[in-house]
Amino acid sequence: MKTNAARYLDSLGIHYELRDYALDTEDFSAILVAEKIGMPPEQVFKTLLCVTSDKEHVFAVVPGNVELDFKKLAHAAGARKVEMVSLKDVQPLTGYIRGGVTVFGAKKDFPVYADETLELFDLISVSAGIRGTQIVLSPADYIRASHANLADLTKEHAS
Repeated sequence: MKTNAARYLDSLGIHYELRDYALDTEDFSAILVAEKIGMPPEQVFKTLLCVTSDKEHVFAVVPGNVELDFKKLAHAAGARKVEMVSLKDVQPLTGYIRGGVTVFGAKKDFPVYADETLELFDLISVSAGIRGTQIVLSPADYIRASHANLADLTKEHAS
């Protein structure tokens, strides 16, 4: 099924693949999604909606196997502080539900900050705008379509 996100990519002439997967009603983790679509978790990026101390909304796009570092995102966005938007506000602001958030075709064009590891891969995967479907595309096409700013956004792994 074509989603708004897929139609948006079509309008830009961007090549992508839609991958459907069996939905788990309890677990929306990117690690589980990666397993179901046959990609490593570090290539399956999750899209998180955050709000800055200046009440600006921003998207943070990070690999599925790591956590967003709010201090690094704040630095990249030129804000004092950043936090997650409350779950009840995600759909009114983006048009998407948890587990289906994507920057493509969202209600508003919020600034996009993507983790710099995005460029390490031939292909990455992001939500297609609905639970149960992912969009697989090249990092260069993702950056072009989302106007993403690349930055180091993830927490260092404790060794």
